[in-house]
Amino acid sequence: MVHTGRHFLQIPGPTNVPDRVLRAMDMPTIDHRGPEFAQLGLDVLEGCKAVFRTKNPVVIYPSSGTGAWEAAIVNALSPGDKVLMAETGHFATLWKNLAEKFKLEVDFLAGDWRRGAQPAEIEAHLLADRERLIKAVMVVHNETSTGVTSRIHEVRKAIDRAKHPALLLVDTISSLGSIEYEHDAWGVDVTVSCSQKGLMLPPGLGFNAVSEKALLAAKANQTSRSYWDWHEIIQQNENGSWPYTPATNLLYGLKEAIKMLMEEGLDNVFARHLKLAAATRAAVRAWNLEILCQDPKEHSPILTAVMMPAGHDADHFRDVALKNYDMSLGAGLSKVKGKVFRIGHLGHFNELMLMGALSGVEMALGVAKVPHKTGGVLAAMEVLKGKDVVPVSTHRVA
Repeated sequence: MVHTGRHFLQIPGPTNVPDRVLRAMDMPTIDHRGPEFAQLGLDVLEGCKAVFRTKNPVVIYPSSGTGAWEAAIVNALSPGDKVLMAETGHFATLWKNLAEKFKLEVDFLAGDWRRGAQPAEIEAHLLADRERLIKAVMVVHNETSTGVTSRIHEVRKAIDRAKHPALLLVDTISSLGSIEYEHDAWGVDVTVSCSQKGLMLPPGLGFNAVSEKALLAAKANQTSRSYWDWHEIIQQNENGSWPYTPATNLLYGLKEAIKMLMEEGLDNVFARHLKLAAATRAAVRAWNLEILCQDPKEHSPILTAVMMPAGHDADHFRDVALKNYDMSLGAGLSKVKGKVFRIGHLGHFNELMLMGALSGVEMALGVAKVPHKTGGVLAAMEVLKGKDVVPVSTHRVA
């Protein structure tokens, strides 16, 4: 089937790349050791601090988010170290698997993939660790496979109540630039992220925001590392350079993406995502379908995972949506494969784009003969017509 018009990319990343960012990357290759690039490097390094909300260094890698995961581990931790992780979904499980490849001893708190990390459970495990063997707590902020956002500020409070010295490592791969996040104020030691979600870029950049405590841990850490080593990179970053060839044109795009976020204002960006998410959930409920995330306090602002009725395959439904309406929806992964589809509503995205996406979902539900009620699009419209912007959450630490 030949489709006209634009493709609707409604997966929760990679997201739509704005025209401004595309044009910013459309530059000739320059000398990455010259003064023009050095200024670009300094600009993006400083801009990243505003996005992560930190005064400390942000390390930028030419890598995927998986590379940024690995960088956090090999800098901050050593083989044999014990870490505490929470099973919140597919990506938390992948990070756990990566940690085990580096010979970390992982205490993996079992979860049902419908809830986020439980601060009380983390606190209990830390209190029980009387010998202080746990070196880090590692949590995925927004679990992209399930549409569940863990309450990182409460995890930090749990660590503090336990008076435990463990580092706090947080994956913000799908949340940075879309969901409220405070690296410094929430006491995070290493924040991991990447370029292709809320930062509105193509894949190819990985990030580690690091605290002074994490830097000290890395300095004492004897784990072999070269490409990922924070200290060598940070040292060269002082002059706007890197110890190896950086992703030059992606950095042009990053500079423009940060500019766009700052023009809108991060608090407004977060509020926009909350409102679009509320409208999406209103549509799902009107269709009489179930949302995978069970706790309203943990509903993700950037994607909604929708459960399929018994006897209906989510991948078949996604195929119907793609073939009939040229729309890509997110697949269910591993434990929820074929059981859920995911609607991404993040990044360079607005009300009219969401209405188009939800219209496509509602039409595809009919074509695929998935049991549902009509009226989801109208329910979403009522939310979007509301004069009051959905307030930013109260997680902010003054």
